Amino acid sequence: MYTNYENEEDNIAQIMLREPAAIYGMRTYTEKEYLQLERSSDVRHEYYHGEVFAMAGSGLVHNIIFSNVFTGIGVQLKGSGCRPFGSDMRIHIPQNSLFTYPDISVFCNHIKPSSFDADTATGPSVIFEILSPSTKSYDKGPKYKLYQAIPELLHYVMIDSEAISVTVCSRGGNHSWSMVHFNHPLQAAFISSLQLSLPLKEIYEGTLLHEQL
Repeated sequence: MYTNYENEEDNIAQIMLREPAAIYGMRTYTEKEYLQLERSSDVRHEYYHGEVFAMAGSGLVHNIIFSNVFTGIGVQLKGSGCRPFGSDMRIHIPQNSLFTYPDISVFCNHIKPSSFDADTATGPSVIFEILSPSTKSYDKGPKYKLYQAIPELLHYVMIDSEAISVTVCSRGGNHSWSMVHFNHPLQAAFISSLQLSLPLKEIYEGTLLHEQL
């Protein structure tokens, strides 16, 4: 079930208080202060309308899935002009103020840096998030809504780490979005704008879920 959030800055902030973790102190930050915090911190944080939130760490299954997907994307995109980046790549969405670290983001052609920081990118074409128990509702709801504000974003891909399930969200006309779910062992998740095909068997290879395929 995917909740539709309308005019929901407060709702998003309240969910971010619980997921992925807790607010960093009871104060507001400027973008500059947030970026200074990130440079000196061992923990990654998200920023949203002046509030800073610690991000949850990644478990073993999450990291196996990440490795499988990142490798598959890199091989298929070689020579295409598009390049995948892992969760060290911080992105900024000026339209709603969010700074965050997607599990995987794909940029095509020129990468435009944020006006606040040369090491922060804007405008990914595709974003992948690997859903974990602590972040699932956030990634499916508020974060999905926040990502839709990226004008260049064509696809948002959610990969479940607890079940064999991949959802590809695609931008259509008139600012509409559609979803396609993949959960059959013989299926491959398809990302049309990049002509990427990711077989579920390869996505979940090396996990206990793979034994169910």
